[in-house]
Amino acid sequence: MLHRLKDILADFFRQADLVLLALCCVATLYGMALIASASSYMGMAKVLRYVGVQGAALLLGVCVYIALSMVDFELLMKKWKWLVLFNIVFIGLLLTPFGVSDNTGNTAWLKFPGIPVSIGPAEVVKISFVLLLAKQIEWLRLEKRDLKSFRAALFAAGHTFLLMGYYFVISGDMGNALVFFFIFLAMAFAAGFALRWFALLLGGGGAAMAAVFLLNLVPSSMKYMLDRFVVVFDHSYDPLGKGWQQSRSLLAIGSGGVLGQGYLQGTQTHSSYKTNLPARHTDLIFAVCGEELGLVGCLLVMVLLAAIIVRVLIVARRAETPFQS
Repeated sequence: MLHRLKDILADFFRQADLVLLALCCVATLYGMALIASASSYMGMAKVLRYVGVQGAALLLGVCVYIALSMVDFELLMKKWKWLVLFNIVFIGLLLTPFGVSDNTGNTAWLKFPGIPVSIGPAEVVKISFVLLLAKQIEWLRLEKRDLKSFRAALFAAGHTFLLMGYYFVISGDMGNALVFFFIFLAMAFAAGFALRWFALLLGGGGAAMAAVFLLNLVPSSMKYMLDRFVVVFDHSYDPLGKGWQQSRSLLAIGSGGVLGQGYLQGTQTHSSYKTNLPARHTDLIFAVCGEELGLVGCLLVMVLLAAIIVRVLIVARRAETPFQS
């Protein structure tokens, strides 16, 4: 058993990219430090819980990284129909009693008895979606030798839009649905699809959104989605309502200046009033970074994320097949 474990670890160190793993671990540890500060106003028990969950996720992530580095994905994708079925069933679990709603009313999480944390199906399905889309694009490139025609673009986009629609109808979570779309755009661009189809898609989509907005065609049940887009571009839009999170996060970041107010010293971060900086240990964690660590701390976040992206691109260039890249 010990000899087998040594062989597994030897294979891992030979095949895996340790630089990428190290960058991801450093970024996670940085985030854990920010979460510890952001949740401290709720008491030490909450700090230990939130940081502990992230620490467990880090260890689990490293174990999954080791396991996946030994998987032959070319062999796995011969069973691609099972991955499609997995995506359908796993997202469909949101319709069962395991599906729970968040504070926005979206049913985007699964809560299983005995598991202390909720699971977002979209986060898991993104992995299988990337694999399936990569295999689909490789098939178009190698078998059909066609990445330029409208038919090829529609074939790949159809897969994406079907998954997006299926997930959105079940969960109501437009944010994660759009993530699938942006994954598709990035992969299609890297694969070499004709640029005219990107122009058509983005131009047509932009025109459609503008028409819906100008003609006031947004259903009342979906108006909150439009509001979330508007507040990004208009900081004066409903600052005490829909724009409250944005206005408070801008205030926190601006008050940090270049060097910040100091770790564990942020005025908004450590306010006992929950609404002063809402969701500070989750959605607005970057505002915590800006307030306590200033411009320097924010730049460090960006440098770490940029380094991860660059390293991923380097690994992709070294791939032996189009599917692996």
